[in-house]
Amino acid sequence: MADYKAPLRDMRFVLFELFDGEGLARLPGYEEFTRDLIDPILEEGARFCEEVLHPLNRSGDEEGCRLENGVVRTPAGFPEAYRLFREGGWPSLAGDPEYGGQGLPHLVDVFITEMICSANLSFGLYPGLTHGACVALTAYGSQELKEAYLPKMVEGSWSGTMCLTEPHCGTDLGLLRTKAEPQPDGSYRLTGSKMFISAGEHDLTENIVHLVLARLPDAPKGVKGISLFLVPKFLPREDGAPGARNGVACGALEHKMGIKASATCVMNFDGATGWLVGEPHKGLRAMFSMMNMERVAVGLQGLGVAEASYQGASAYARERLQGRSLKGAKYPAKPADPIVVHPDVRRMLLTQRAYAEGGRALAAWTAQALDAARRDPDPARRREAEDFVALMTPIVKALLTDLGFEAANLGMQVLGGHGYIREHGMEQYARDARIAQIYEGANGIQALDLVGRKLPADFGRLLRSFFHPVSDYVEARKGDKALREFVEPLAKAFTRLQQATAQIARAGLRDPDEAGAAATDYLRLFGLVALAYLWARMAEVSLAKIAAGDEDRFYAGKIAVARFFMQRLLPQTGALHAAIMAGAGALMALEDADF
Repeated sequence: MADYKAPLRDMRFVLFELFDGEGLARLPGYEEFTRDLIDPILEEGARFCEEVLHPLNRSGDEEGCRLENGVVRTPAGFPEAYRLFREGGWPSLAGDPEYGGQGLPHLVDVFITEMICSANLSFGLYPGLTHGACVALTAYGSQELKEAYLPKMVEGSWSGTMCLTEPHCGTDLGLLRTKAEPQPDGSYRLTGSKMFISAGEHDLTENIVHLVLARLPDAPKGVKGISLFLVPKFLPREDGAPGARNGVACGALEHKMGIKASATCVMNFDGATGWLVGEPHKGLRAMFSMMNMERVAVGLQGLGVAEASYQGASAYARERLQGRSLKGAKYPAKPADPIVVHPDVRRMLLTQRAYAEGGRALAAWTAQALDAARRDPDPARRREAEDFVALMTPIVKALLTDLGFEAANLGMQVLGGHGYIREHGMEQYARDARIAQIYEGANGIQALDLVGRKLPADFGRLLRSFFHPVSDYVEARKGDKALREFVEPLAKAFTRLQQATAQIARAGLRDPDEAGAAATDYLRLFGLVALAYLWARMAEVSLAKIAAGDEDRFYAGKIAVARFFMQRLLPQTGALHAAIMAGAGALMALEDADF
């Protein structure tokens, strides 16, 4: 397996040159987050991921987790790595300062999360859900629950989970059967079974706090009858330490295609004691505050794998000698040329790199809006940022995980037969990346959310948060000759997106199947236009640096990858546009029984 090196140069470019990372300190509550503080955080995060987490990636995959007498044992090295992770303060980095967190801006935290996902995706899933659980508990939990649980969860000595799925229902949560019976002391007794619970049971933390969807006895049918409950593995004593074991246990471990070092559990609740979070029958609203946070985090998993696979493929392509350049020997002193000289190998590497670096910029753009939505003192800017985050959340989740899996498969292809065996670690990236397209709402569900909820919301108000800046950018630079090769393809793709949006709005009102048939293609079209906008901006920044005399080869590389994206990847939008405009007829023509 190739070494992983955190792409700090590119992260700093996105943070401080593409976006106004230094302007974070102007937001209330972020005053201390200047570049002097941010740079060491990124550097130390890189060191931890490179030296502690990545060496455990392959061994963790090969050993996997095991269930022994109701206790899940994580692979060798994981408990020690988590101890170092907690001692280093990493779980509390983005936590609420009111409960002991360090309050790191989202714009910085996305890079730390990406590095963890690149280095060891399975490890990242253990602390990954805890932050989302803290967000839900902070927003909807009682003061007593917050004081009892949040400090431990923020510091990382306790972890959190999200318990939604049941064996008979996945996305359709209206069918769930887990019951919650009220008790005289104000608590509830939960009975039922949940499956696909990431980090539902493990040996890394002192306690595990489950957020569980269940029904009260008087609950109406469907999603309007779902409540949210906090159910700890161990009931806290009066002094706050873990006490008696609660009635929740891991019944089985799922045997998975990938992320084998992450415990994916069947969790059984047998009269487990829990407490209501938020209002009765309003549990989905509370849970979605966690789910939306996690959907962005899952997008970062796709991004992290794309970067790691690119690094492995790039290193191999520069070293592997095989054949000669089509123009003749490029390295005549060697018995053969490295395969990086071959056009098709370069196509695969550039595709990986364009998706990884473009995806990093997209994640940062969304994170910047998350910070503005939370901290900007101007209500109008906060609302615009909230609109942008709501619009982009399904795109970040689905697009970056789709591209992450595509990049992982390309990485295997670059290595040929060596990519298919374990020795080089490339096949693990493909196996690990595949789940990210499925969990936290399968990508088809994300596409339906985009066309069914986000597009029509408030007569298209959310769309303005994206359409206006892209339109303004194209209009302001359409006469710039130096940018023409980037702005003109962007403008054409943006026109296709506008036409497709209008088509879905018209046809979807007449027949909901029209919107559903277009959804996945539309999300990809939208995402590619977003990447094109960001690649045009990255090219503009790089051209300005070169014009100012900066000789850093980094900027020339940026321009070359931007050019590749515009010429070789963005043309996908033409086919996507054609498919959307064709309508639902061909999809819906067969009778159900004919499948």
